[in-house]
Amino acid sequence: MTKEVVYTADAVPPLTAFSQAIKSKGFVYLSGNIGCTSEFQIVEGGVQGQTVAALENMTKILEAAGSGLQYVVKVNVYLTNLTRDFSEMNSVYISFFDQNAMPARTCVGVASLPLGASVEIECVAELPED
Repeated sequence: MTKEVVYTADAVPPLTAFSQAIKSKGFVYLSGNIGCTSEFQIVEGGVQGQTVAALENMTKILEAAGSGLQYVVKVNVYLTNLTRDFSEMNSVYISFFDQNAMPARTCVGVASLPLGASVEIECVAELPED
């Protein structure tokens, strides 16, 4: 099995229990990202601000892996208040992707997230062929 750890100092640092991402067999698998700063402080702006921060962080990690948001094939979104936050998260989320090629996605409600975050996002992306 061949896998490569992805790390970039430009993104929020990972905790010791996981990597920012792993490249394997033509794909990059990103760990969950919450909307926090590099000092692990939740950003302002509620679920919309956190969604922006999470997706911007994911963009940095994908680029470090040699991929990008345009290559994302699957996204999992976790919300602590699905009823209240789903449409607000969606309004930001859709602005990051090509409207004609949205990735497959699952969005679920969860009891809680790290640091009291409202949203966490993870994805799988293709690694483009050279």
